[in-house]
Amino acid sequence: QEQLEESGGGSVQAGGSLSLSCTGSGYSTVCMGWHRQAPGKEREGVAVIGYDGSTTYADSVKGRFTISKDDAKNTLYLQMNNLKPEDTATYYCAAGGGSWCGGGYWGQGTQVTVSS
Repeated sequence: QEQLEESGGGSVQAGGSLSLSCTGSGYSTVCMGWHRQAPGKEREGVAVIGYDGSTTYADSVKGRFTISKDDAKNTLYLQMNNLKPEDTATYYCAAGGGSWCGGGYWGQGTQVTVSS
């Protein structure tokens, strides 16, 4: 079974930065995305990147988060700057079509905690 695995989560103070990575056999060069789910909230799309490098971001992270990929390494990245407490969530990478590239494989998630 194809898999994805995230890494790079952790705890940081507000205003800090973290970088997430995602790799695995489920990696897709066509459509990859990052999602997050905060306690008591629904999972939401954060950022996606297409086959041509085109990107889309949720309004809440525009200007602070950057999604990128290295197809040669089958690796997806999310650089998160100026983190806010409301960014606290479990972050998941996803590969495939559909909304926010969430129609295929998913990782297990990595926790990001931002303290004020």
